[in-house]
Amino acid sequence: MPFKTLHFSSPRHLSSLYAGREENLVHAERVLGVKFVTRDDWLKIDAPAAPLANAEAFFGFLDQARAQGMTIRTPDFHRLADTFARGEGDALNALLEQPLVIATNRKTIVPKTLGQKLYLQSMLAHPVVFGIGPAGTGKTYLAMAAAVSALLKNEVERVILTRPAVEAGEALGFLPGDLREKILPYLRPLYDALHDMLDAEDVARLSAKGVIEIAPLAYMRGRTLSRAFIVLDEAQNTTPEQMMMFLTRLGEDSRMVITGDITQIDLPRSKQSGLLEVRHILADVPGIDFHTFSGADVVRHPLVQKIIAAYEAYRHPDHDGHGTEEKP
Repeated sequence: MPFKTLHFSSPRHLSSLYAGREENLVHAERVLGVKFVTRDDWLKIDAPAAPLANAEAFFGFLDQARAQGMTIRTPDFHRLADTFARGEGDALNALLEQPLVIATNRKTIVPKTLGQKLYLQSMLAHPVVFGIGPAGTGKTYLAMAAAVSALLKNEVERVILTRPAVEAGEALGFLPGDLREKILPYLRPLYDALHDMLDAEDVARLSAKGVIEIAPLAYMRGRTLSRAFIVLDEAQNTTPEQMMMFLTRLGEDSRMVITGDITQIDLPRSKQSGLLEVRHILADVPGIDFHTFSGADVVRHPLVQKIIAAYEAYRHPDHDGHGTEEKP
């Protein structure tokens, strides 16, 4: 049987390409139809000619991604191996040939993982993108960065950032202050991210002109949003009715990104999450893409990833925790 031996600069270099986990190589062997042998700084591939070439191209892609400064995590490795197994490696190579850098007034934002890069690429390629996963994966921050960048490049005329104010509900009237003061706490995280990308004066000026709008989801009802980049955050706290209402606001030349964490649902137990439901309804609709992050995609403090992993281990499949499992 034909074989090929790939050499790398060090054992650590080689290990970084498969996230240092032998089980990842086992997965790649299964889906690519090859046999891997690793020792020190080399990788031997045993396979018939076509699968061997595909596996070699796969590791060439991983090495190039690493050279561009990206960290390869287990979810990235599995996703990419599956993509090469489907014969779609050329499309991924094109992804690396088009470096993704998001420039805003205050900083330049570069994806830190392949998962983030694929997520950004999806936002460029699809009018509607869902980013689903735990805190710390960059799903909301990158969506807002893409929105601000599109505005600065005149690709859209306005940016709309929204969240469902679940906790407010009927109790909103009992909170002190005017309406703006009452809803501000629910929108504060969006303001914080926005000020990270634009000068405070620009945020104030563009907000006053209505070019940037940050508002509760309820404010979207009855509107058609054209030439806009719309980001819905905390989408796990939308009801199915709210999710449908939001998605049908999409107007001409607009783009939408919907982000959420299905393990953090704050809705009453009697209400279904619109984010859980929508994946079953729209999964096969052209123009809509679902990008799922996992705890291994977390790019915050390393301890955050360990905390998420511990919670995921605790929430085993038969656990009846609210919001931890996807309903059929």
